[in-house]
Amino acid sequence: MKNESVTALQEPKRLAFFERYLTVWVLLCMVVGIAFGKLLPDLTATLSKLEFGKGSQVNVPIGILLWLMIYPMMLKVDFSAIGGIAKKPKGLVVTLIINWLVKPFSMAFLAWLFMQHIFSAWITPEMAKEYTAGLIILAAAPCTAMVFVWSYLTDGDPVYTLVQVAVNDLIMLVAFAPIVMFLCGVANVIVPPKVLITSVVVFIVIPLAAGWLTRTLLLKSHGKEWFEKNFLPKFHPVMMWALLLTLALIFAFQAENLTTKWFAVILLAIPILIQVYFNSSLTYLLMRKLKVPHNVASPGALIGASNFFELAVAVAITLFGPASGAALACVVGVLVEVPVMLSVCKVCNNSRTWYGRSAAAR
Repeated sequence: MKNESVTALQEPKRLAFFERYLTVWVLLCMVVGIAFGKLLPDLTATLSKLEFGKGSQVNVPIGILLWLMIYPMMLKVDFSAIGGIAKKPKGLVVTLIINWLVKPFSMAFLAWLFMQHIFSAWITPEMAKEYTAGLIILAAAPCTAMVFVWSYLTDGDPVYTLVQVAVNDLIMLVAFAPIVMFLCGVANVIVPPKVLITSVVVFIVIPLAAGWLTRTLLLKSHGKEWFEKNFLPKFHPVMMWALLLTLALIFAFQAENLTTKWFAVILLAIPILIQVYFNSSLTYLLMRKLKVPHNVASPGALIGASNFFELAVAVAITLFGPASGAALACVVGVLVEVPVMLSVCKVCNNSRTWYGRSAAAR
C-alpha cells in the first residue's frame, strides 16, 4: 500500500490537453454560443425548432451531436468486467447507495429548499419548478465517461471503475426515468412519461446497444489491442468537437437566459456545489469506515459526485425545450462540473495518507 502511494506521488497523473483546459473551452463555447444567439437570433430560433418528428421535442442538431459523444463513451464499457464485483463488493454497494438512494433525493431536497423557498424572492414560482426539475434530472444520471478521467487522476483501480460505470449504466436503463418522474411529481412538475422514456431509449438504450455490439464484433475480429490503441483513439477528436459544438448550441439557445438571468446562474450553482461536495464526502467517508482501498474509494467518491450532464441536458431539452429553465439548470451543471471535480480529485489525492491509516488496518 505504501509503495503504491509513493509511486503515485512520484508519477503525478495529468490530464490530456483538451481535458486539462476543459473549463476554458466551456467558457469559450459560452461566449461563442451567446454571441451566435444574440447576433443571429432567427437562425438560432430555426435550429432550436428542428425536431425528430412533430412534438418529439428532441432537437435534431443537438441529438446528433450528443450521439457522437455518447456512442464512443459506450464503446469503453466492458460489461464482462462485472464478474470481478465479488472480489470487492463493499465499494460498489456504497457507490450504488449514494448514486441511487441518496444523490437524486438529496438534490431534490436542495432544489426544493433553495429554488422554491430560500430564493423564492428572486424566482417566479413557475420558473422555480423548472429549475427544480432540471436539478433533479442532473442529479439522477450518474457520470460515465468523465469518471475514467477522474479515476486516472486519483490512481483509481481501472477495472473496478469500469465495473462501477457498467453497473450504473445497467441500472440507469430502468431506474432513471422512474426516479425523475417520481421526484418531479413530488415537486409538482408534470413530466410526460412517453417523452421521458423516449429520451432514455434514444440517449441510453440505443447508443449503449450500438456500443456493445460494435465493441463485441471488433474485439472478436481485430483483438483488444487494436480496438483500444487504433479504434478508440479515432473518436477522441470527434467527441471533443461534438462536445464543444453541443455546448455552443446549448449556450446559443440559452443566450437570452444567460444574459438576462445571470443571477439565476449563480443561484443554481449553489445547490449543485453543495450536492457535489456532500455526496463525494459522504461516499469517501463511508468507504474509509468500511476499510475499502483508496484506489476504489476515490473513483467511487467521484462517481457519487459527478453527473452524466450530456444525458441530463438532452432530457431537460426534450422535456422542457432548449430555452427552458430546466435546460439552464443542467447547463449550469456543465459550467461547474470540471473545476469542482478537479477540486475533489485534489482532496482525494492529498488525503491519501490519512485514508491509508484506516485501510492499513484491514
